[in-house]
Amino acid sequence: MIEIRFHGRGGQGAVVASNLLANAAAIEGNDVQSFPYFGVERRGAPVTAFTRIDNRPIRVKSQIYEPDYVVVLDASLVTGVNVTEGLKKNGLVIVNTPLSLEELSPPWDAKTITTDATGTAIEFGLGSVNQPIVNTSILGAFAKVTGLVKIDSIVKAIEDMVPRRKEDNIRAAEKAYEITKID
Repeated sequence: MIEIRFHGRGGQGAVVASNLLANAAAIEGNDVQSFPYFGVERRGAPVTAFTRIDNRPIRVKSQIYEPDYVVVLDASLVTGVNVTEGLKKNGLVIVNTPLSLEELSPPWDAKTITTDATGTAIEFGLGSVNQPIVNTSILGAFAKVTGLVKIDSIVKAIEDMVPRRKEDNIRAAEKAYEITKID
């Protein structure tokens, strides 16, 4: 079973990203779970969401305490929240930031990939310049870095689930997939 934990801020789309990833994995024939952790639900407040993916039925019904992957939708959370808490030994962290890994200088030793999901979201007019919605961009990067789901499955999930601006969201996911570098 693969477990993914998303960290973001209210309004960035962390919960929707978790749901879209689960849908993409289900399209590929996997059993999935996707659920948020509810705390203070207001724009800008830290938000956590979870996704499980397995090729067998998933019977676990708890939060994810030891993720294989952590996806951080807002780089300001890197210093404010222990985003790598419980991360498995060979786990991977994907952080939305225009900074290089050296510039980000994360306070953990885990393998980390950076991608500018915000810049991509802004390029395609997703949200506003001050409050971009980065969920589909970050999923394009996730597909590229992990290989857990195909970008075509992410696109299909967007087509199935995103209520507005489907084409812009698809283009953002595809662009993030193209520009994200695997170190």
